[in-house]
Amino acid sequence: MPTTRRTFAALAAGAALAAIAPTGSASAVPGRRRLIAHDDFRHGLTQWVTELQDGGTVTASRGVLEIDVPSGATVWFTRRLDGPYVLEYTATPVSEGGANDRVSDLNNFWNATDVRSPDDLFATPRGGALDEYDHLTTYYAGYGANHNTTTRLRRYVGQPGVRPLVFDYTEPLLVPGEPNRVRIVSDGSTVRWWNNGRLVFDHTDPQPYTGGHFAFRTVWSHFRISGFRVWRLTPKHP
Repeated sequence: MPTTRRTFAALAAGAALAAIAPTGSASAVPGRRRLIAHDDFRHGLTQWVTELQDGGTVTASRGVLEIDVPSGATVWFTRRLDGPYVLEYTATPVSEGGANDRVSDLNNFWNATDVRSPDDLFATPRGGALDEYDHLTTYYAGYGANHNTTTRLRRYVGQPGVRPLVFDYTEPLLVPGEPNRVRIVSDGSTVRWWNNGRLVFDHTDPQPYTGGHFAFRTVWSHFRISGFRVWRLTPKHP
């Protein structure tokens, strides 16, 4: 059963403790990780594939990945990532009066595989509309989605129309112009999504997705993204 919105306060209290106390997980051990992928967004979209529902612009230059779109957009990192890893980036919602400056939908897919072409995510064409991704097995975070009213974690199972909820909250949400420093942890059955040091989603998956592709996903919005890094986690003991 999905965690209800009312349980968020209890989870947040636990997250505060998790943020300051070691848990024994490799993800909580400073210095026990190495950089395995990154993009400083100064050399175009050579590491990314875009899927746009109704056009818009996606550019990478001067240290910023800028996504400015009128409807659905998915921007895939071309390299497959296998856990355990920590992925980090900073995303700022733009609210400067532009046509797409709607503050909503800082979303991510990760550990994604398309059941129609499990060996090659990009062998199956998709056009950016959300229902085209129902064939994925993946985790999906929707932070400040639905016109910045919901924050949810889903675990897609590769079936059309089936997007099981894991967590469903009414906060935290996006703030116009405020950077969101996101950290995603994929460590075996441990699935975590942090924002600005706050543990938003903490899920233990008995049948985890441990590898696949990562994407930025949004709908009718404008974001500036920087600092994309992926770190390999290594355990404390052999």
